[in-house]
Amino acid sequence: MPWFLYLIECADGSLYTGIATDVEARFAKHLSGDGARYTRSRKPVAVRASFELSGRAEASRAEYWVKRLSTPRKWKLVAGELTLVEIMPAEADEVPPIET
Repeated sequence: MPWFLYLIECADGSLYTGIATDVEARFAKHLSGDGARYTRSRKPVAVRASFELSGRAEASRAEYWVKRLSTPRKWKLVAGELTLVEIMPAEADEVPPIET
């Protein structure tokens, strides 16, 4: 089942990053106040980007790296000026080698 990484613009100009299997349904939850605490206080405006990924593990990994971006770099991701591939290290680079 595909999972999606999505970015929601909030009323204060910030971007919320999350993952879901159904972005529209998840956005509706954010709008109703049943979503994340972050969007409850900052009022979601619109889904600005979503990226289909192969599964939950890949979506969680992407979310981890996107959440570490500055707001201007997140907006570059939304605009297509950056790609997920560019911001995520190769999996072998994430874990330091085990010394023997």
